[in-house]
Amino acid sequence: MIHNAGYAAAGLGGWSYVAIECAEAELAALLGGLGPEWAGLSLTMPLKEEALRLAASASVVAQATGAANTLVRRDDGTWHADNTDVYGMVRVLRAAGLGSSPVVTVLGGGGTCRAALGAAAQLGATSVTVVTRRPSAREELRPAAAELGLELVGADWSDAPKLFDADAVISTVPKGAADHLANEVAWRPGTVLFDAIYDPWPTPLAAAAEKSGISVVSGLDLLLGQALSQFEQFTGVAPAPEAAMREALFEAASRR
Repeated sequence: MIHNAGYAAAGLGGWSYVAIECAEAELAALLGGLGPEWAGLSLTMPLKEEALRLAASASVVAQATGAANTLVRRDDGTWHADNTDVYGMVRVLRAAGLGSSPVVTVLGGGGTCRAALGAAAQLGATSVTVVTRRPSAREELRPAAAELGLELVGADWSDAPKLFDADAVISTVPKGAADHLANEVAWRPGTVLFDAIYDPWPTPLAAAAEKSGISVVSGLDLLLGQALSQFEQFTGVAPAPEAAMREALFEAASRR
C-alpha cells in the first residue's frame, strides 16, 4: 500500500510490495528461497529478533535495540538488518517540536519500547523512564539501554500518572491499556505525546492530550516515517516520495 504508492510516484514500474505470512521458525527457509529480484523485506513481530539473528550484517541501531524490522539485500546476496522504527520515531517526534536532550517517559516494555529507546538516544537523551506492569520486562531492556548509552529508570504502572512531566511521553502499550490515564494526567505545556496506536484513533489518552493543547503523533505517523526509510534502502531512490506515500496511508486508514 504505502510502498506501492511510492513506487508508482517514483516511476518504478517493475516494483511491487506484497504481504507474506511467515512463522518465526520459517523465516530462515523463506530468506534462503528468495531470488535476486527481492530487494528487501519489512518484518513485524514476532520476526524482528529472528531477522536480526539471520542477517549477515546489521546497523548499529538494530544491534543496539536487538530488533530489526527491515532486511535489505546486499550486492553479494546477503541480508543487512536495520530498525527503521527508530528513524521513524525520531522523525515524527522532531516534527512535533521535540528538542534535543529530552526527558523521556515510555509506557510499556515490548518491541516498540526498544525503538523508543533507540529514538531517545538519537535525540540526545541520557536516561529514559520505562513504566511497566512487570519489573522483569524492564530488566530485559537494560542491556539495550546500556548499549545505547542510556540510563534506564524503572517505574511501576501505578506510578504512571506522575511521570507525564516529561518532554516526550511515548505510549507503546496495547489498545485500551492506557485509556484510564486520560483522566488522571496533568499535562505539562510543551510535552509531546506519541501514542503508537492508530486504530481506533484518537485514543482517550491522545484526545485528552489534544484537548490540553499537547502535540500528539500517532502510530500512523510512525508507519509512514519508518516506511520512508525502508523505501530509500530498498530502491536507492532518495528522498522517498513522501506526499504520495502519506496520501495512500491515510486514505487506507480512513476506510478502516
